[in-house]
Amino acid sequence: METIILFAPLVGSLIAGFGWRVISEKGAQYLTTGLLFLACLLSWVVFLTHDPAVVKHIHILDYVQSGSLSAEWSIRLDRLTSIMLIVVTTVSALVHLYSFGYMAHDENWKEGESYKARFFAYLSFFTFAMLMLVTADNLVQMFFGWEGVGVASYLLIGFYYKKPSANAAAIKAFVVNRVGDFGFLLGILGLFFLTDSIRFDDVFASAPQLAETQLSFLWTEWNAANLLAFLLFIGAMGKSAQLLLHTWLPDAMEGPTPVSALIHAATMVTAGVFLVCRMSPLMEYAPEATAFITFLGATTAFFAATVGLVQNDIKRVIAYSTCSQLGYMFVAAGVGVYSVAMFHLLTHAFFKAMLFLGAGSVIHGMHHEQDMRNYGNLRKKLPYTFWAMMIGTLAITGVGIPLTGWIGFAGFVSKDAIIESAWAGTNGGYAFWMLVIAALFTSFYSWRLMFLTFYGEARGNKHTHEHAHESPKVMLVPLGVLALGAVFSGMLWYGSFFGDHNKVNAFFGIPVHHEAAAEGHGEAAATDTHAAADTHAAADTGHGEAAPAGAEEHAAADHAMAPQGAIFMHPDNQVMNDAHHAPTWVKLSPFIAMVLGFVVALWFYIWNPAMPARIAEANPVLYRFLLNKWYFDEIYDFIFVQPARAIGRFFWKRGDGNVIDGTINGVAMGIIPFFTRLAGRAQSGYIFTYAFAMVIGIVVLITWMTLSGGAH
Repeated sequence: METIILFAPLVGSLIAGFGWRVISEKGAQYLTTGLLFLACLLSWVVFLTHDPAVVKHIHILDYVQSGSLSAEWSIRLDRLTSIMLIVVTTVSALVHLYSFGYMAHDENWKEGESYKARFFAYLSFFTFAMLMLVTADNLVQMFFGWEGVGVASYLLIGFYYKKPSANAAAIKAFVVNRVGDFGFLLGILGLFFLTDSIRFDDVFASAPQLAETQLSFLWTEWNAANLLAFLLFIGAMGKSAQLLLHTWLPDAMEGPTPVSALIHAATMVTAGVFLVCRMSPLMEYAPEATAFITFLGATTAFFAATVGLVQNDIKRVIAYSTCSQLGYMFVAAGVGVYSVAMFHLLTHAFFKAMLFLGAGSVIHGMHHEQDMRNYGNLRKKLPYTFWAMMIGTLAITGVGIPLTGWIGFAGFVSKDAIIESAWAGTNGGYAFWMLVIAALFTSFYSWRLMFLTFYGEARGNKHTHEHAHESPKVMLVPLGVLALGAVFSGMLWYGSFFGDHNKVNAFFGIPVHHEAAAEGHGEAAATDTHAAADTHAAADTGHGEAAPAGAEEHAAADHAMAPQGAIFMHPDNQVMNDAHHAPTWVKLSPFIAMVLGFVVALWFYIWNPAMPARIAEANPVLYRFLLNKWYFDEIYDFIFVQPARAIGRFFWKRGDGNVIDGTINGVAMGIIPFFTRLAGRAQSGYIFTYAFAMVIGIVVLITWMTLSGGAH
């Protein structure tokens, strides 16, 4: 069953991409979509039926065997994998179905041009690469999937290859991600260097030793666990668009809207969060790295929320919202509550995909107009789209019943869990306040989007408004399905992801036994695995460096001590328990922030629509700063792009033009003609000249033979 889930999208992609002329474009669409729905159905069966306490390893084939490096292609099935399976296949299947309507008449292609089969093949290939990533049983396989997702995103973002802006966005996404991937690759190489393995179980078992190991890198001594966790996180920064490597995400909106929903809402950008959670056994022994993850995640959440306040393109607002929500997930993972990071990943997939598809429905109904300043009063023209986006907005802003913890829309449940965890993990520090402020901004820009789009007076082209129309059912059905997830997923899985410790342990397959709880806490939360890991760590104490991981007996011992279950939380990690005991004001803070954001948006865009312009005019520097996205693109252009262009121009003009072309042209047009003229003068036509040359040649030959013979 798991093998079918993995390979169904690949089969569909290959047949649609190379055989569409045989089965027709329509056949390619039906085939790829049907196989995705099959994979989706089987994924839900696996999620609901597999035993989380048993980690399955399904071998497919061996593809790298070199010395001690053994990288087989196999499927690792645990709770983390099954969560990602339902996220990836559900969103992808619905995006495939939605694309039937959205891509039916694309104005970027001429009448008679074939593009649909290629689009659906790319979608399915992306899904296969993502499934390869999340089912990986070792780091090399994960890296293959990681790069496959990068290639697929390049193809999808640049799908409108006739548009220069789409080509530039695709290249930008590819290049920025390569920066992050270089860090990821260094992390993989470092882990293999120290553990002599790239299998997850071996790496996880060696984590306590890595915490006791010093590693030389860039002429400096580093703690191995912290350095390797940081390098892996650099890969996550690129893929999940965290601050400094985030600039590709908003530009990626150049692709068709279904691409935005698939890649940049629920799957590709969450790969970094999945990586950090998958590597939790290493992260738990890397406090400096996780502190950096927490700081950067909180900063990203705040930064992206501030930029989202002033964006006018409906897709860019949602893109920056995605960037901000990813920051929330990294904060949860950084403070050590990996289950909550995965919880928000799951709920966010539903409501963010729905917001993107809802935006696509608005764009489709408004004849591809994307500027919200040209919308207004569309709720009667697009009633189903309006209610779908209303549900998505209620979910992302965090509407629910405060202090219940679990009664509310999906975003209310999972986002509040993250904010409470951030308070517990940082003692109410920087990350907590950044997330609360980001929650206020999220509420404001989300309601701003709704009010500008569906309320007020119609703005922009009158003809476009008159002919605005609701999307076909094939586009509305996916919105309805995602709406169910946006409403119920938080309440349904609250106990499994953030309930009491025993429920979370059971859901993620972590074996538990009753033992005295940590002082000051009333819950027994230690695990057999944790105790084994502690014993292992204690045994390593006093060693300046870990013993060679390549020894068979050592490897066997390590494997025996490998953490069981999908995630690992150290016995000293009591953040989840502390979050449950957060003060009332902490639990109320995101709700108050949400209400404030709603009231201000209502004031600005319904009660007094002239207010935003007055504030922008009163604060022109701040407004331009936010509108230009903190000038990151301009800074990178000045620091990296312009110098690289100048170096390239220098090598082109001076190196290629003057040196290479100049040398060749000089030889061809100067030296060769010079010697040709000299040789021409020797061709006098007189016999005595040639006889004289022959005599000179004989003299030289005899002299050389005499001298060389004498030398011997």
